[in-house]
Amino acid sequence: MRTIITKSAIISLLLFITISCNRNSLTHDASGIFEATEIIVSAEASGKIEQFDVIEGNVLTAGQRLGYIDTTQLYLQKLLLQTSGKAVSARRPDISAQIASTKEQITKAELEHTRISNLLRDGAATQKQMDDAESQLRVLQKTLAAQLNSLTTSTNSIDTESSAYEIQVAQIEDKLRKSHIVNPIDGTVLTKYAEAKEMTIPGQPLYKIADTRHLFLRAYIVSPQLEKVKIGQSAAIFVNSVDEGQKTYQGTVSWISDKAEFTPKTIQTHDERQNLVYAVKIAVENVDGLIKIGMYGDVDFNNSGK
Repeated sequence: MRTIITKSAIISLLLFITISCNRNSLTHDASGIFEATEIIVSAEASGKIEQFDVIEGNVLTAGQRLGYIDTTQLYLQKLLLQTSGKAVSARRPDISAQIASTKEQITKAELEHTRISNLLRDGAATQKQMDDAESQLRVLQKTLAAQLNSLTTSTNSIDTESSAYEIQVAQIEDKLRKSHIVNPIDGTVLTKYAEAKEMTIPGQPLYKIADTRHLFLRAYIVSPQLEKVKIGQSAAIFVNSVDEGQKTYQGTVSWISDKAEFTPKTIQTHDERQNLVYAVKIAVENVDGLIKIGMYGDVDFNNSGK
C-alpha cells in the first residue's frame, strides 16, 4: 500500500518540529548556534602549486605538510649565491703566512741589535753601527704594522661581503620554507580554494580550516540574566542528536558582549518580550565529534550538572 504525503501534511509536520524545538529552547536559560575558530590559510610564495593534498572534510594536524609551490628558481638562486660566497671567501688572505717573512726579519734584526749593543758596551762597535741596527729594526717593525693593517682591512672587507651573501642565502632559504604548504592548526578542512598546477601569489587563499574540537556556543541572554552570568562560569550545553537523542556537554563562559543588540530572528530568548539581548560565548570541548558548526544548542548557566 502506498502512502501519499500531502503538502499540507508536510507543512504541519515542520511546524510541529519547529514549535517543539522552540519550546525545548525556552526551557533553558539561552540558546544559540555552535561556531568554531576558522583560519584561512594563504600562500606565502608565488608560482605554480606543484602539490596540494587537501580535501574538504579532511581532518588535519598542526604541522602537517600538504604540498609545495614550485621552488626551482629559488633553488638555482641559492646555488648561485653559495658559489659566489665561496669565491669571496677564497680571497680571504692568510695573515700568518703573509707576515711570516717580515717577522723572521724582525727576529734577526733584534738579534743583531742585541749583538751590536753588547759590542758597543765593550768598545768593539761604533755608535753609527748601533744607530743603523736600531733604524733597520724600526723599519721592519713599521713594515709589519703596515702589512697587518692592510691585511686586516682586506679581511674585514671580505668578511662583510661574505656576510652579505650569507644573508641573501638565508633570505632564499626562508622563501624556500614558505614555498611548503604546512597546516597551522589541528582541525577540519571546510573549504578548498585552490588546486594543484594552478598559479598562486602571496596572500592568495588556499583553504579554510576550523578547529572543530574546541567549539563555542554563541548564545543570547536578556538584561535580567546578565548579572547572573560571569566569565569563567561553568554551564551545561544541551545538543539534540538524531542517533543519540539529547546529549549534555560541560562548557565555560569565555566571553560576554558589552553591547546590546536586537534579538536575531533565528534565536529564541528566555523572555520574548525583551527586544535587546547580549551575546555570550560558551567554550565547549567537542570530545566525541558529534557537534557540528551551525548546529543549535541550549545552555543552562545556573545548573551545570543538569
